[in-house]
Amino acid sequence: MNFSFWETDSWFSDIDFCIIGSGITGLNCALRIKEKQPNSKVLILEKGMLPEGASTKNAGFACFGSISEILDDLKTHSEQEVLQLVEKRRRGLNLLRKNLGDNIIDFQQKGGYELFTEPDEALYQECLQRLPEINELLEPIFKDHVFEVSNNKFGFRNIQPRLIFNKFEGQIDTGKMMSALVKKAVLKDIRILNGVEVISYKNEEKGIIIKTSSFNLKSKKLIIATNGFAARLGINEVKPARAQVLVTQPINDLPFKGTFHLDKGYYYFRNIGNRVLFGGGRNLDFKTEETDEVGLTSIIQEKLKELLKTCILPETPFEVQQSWSGTMGVGEQKKPVIKELSRNVYCGVRLGGMGIAIGSLVGKETADLALKS
Repeated sequence: MNFSFWETDSWFSDIDFCIIGSGITGLNCALRIKEKQPNSKVLILEKGMLPEGASTKNAGFACFGSISEILDDLKTHSEQEVLQLVEKRRRGLNLLRKNLGDNIIDFQQKGGYELFTEPDEALYQECLQRLPEINELLEPIFKDHVFEVSNNKFGFRNIQPRLIFNKFEGQIDTGKMMSALVKKAVLKDIRILNGVEVISYKNEEKGIIIKTSSFNLKSKKLIIATNGFAARLGINEVKPARAQVLVTQPINDLPFKGTFHLDKGYYYFRNIGNRVLFGGGRNLDFKTEETDEVGLTSIIQEKLKELLKTCILPETPFEVQQSWSGTMGVGEQKKPVIKELSRNVYCGVRLGGMGIAIGSLVGKETADLALKS
């Protein structure tokens, strides 16, 4: 690269912390480092023009898990592990709101609902029967009952007769959240370079040599915060999971507001003002969607439109404005991977589709680990 002395001196020399990924986790990690070590030099490398994972492409759900998801987690995790997961999500959301402010991120606590399809009769009945048990389990965290039964007052069709309501769930504006995080980072003199993909890294005696698509550089410490792209850098506990989303044109007299989960959480929708954002369908083709490549598939996009027409907006004409995809990081366990990979190399990844809820906390905890070591 044709860098000048000034560019080399200002941007690429004496780097204390290099962070890969400028999403929720990476930015919060950088901000925590500057909070604890204000004079440290922090550089963030982002391979996209904008963050390419899920940070600016998610649905903006401020949630910690629907009742069916919690019941499913109890099949593979102990009660204590599930409580820890929910508590981490609650703490993460509180940290996000505290760091940025509810007005800045347009936080709205309108509550969340879970719908059950007609074929999901068994799951529906199990959730109703075990609702008191789950409320009792979560009461130490929320000091109140979380879930209650609600009537279908929104005109949804082809679903079980009643919904399950969670008054603690909310929604945010993802774009405003990320803009606020970037603004805070710039004010703290955190450098962000976009369009720079990290190919590999190597430990050396006096630091980490980082090879990118455009140049090489050296940093005293390296932090990987790429979540769904973590496998590209050898973190095999994380698999990519593509999520496809669409949003409608504005709809007059939209019959609902809030966040909604459908079909065991594989589908999710919410209002953005008087538009509907609708995403999911990964369960239609798990193999194809286990990818970190950007893209849309007709099988999922057509299913989203079909469910909008037959279930969510059966009496309301709508037009799709645009569709997109984002990449989550998932794995066999729901707990995020926060650890030291090798000397002076750390990671905070595998957010499991809960980036809004835990991204701030994972960034903070990863920074604390790197600062402590």
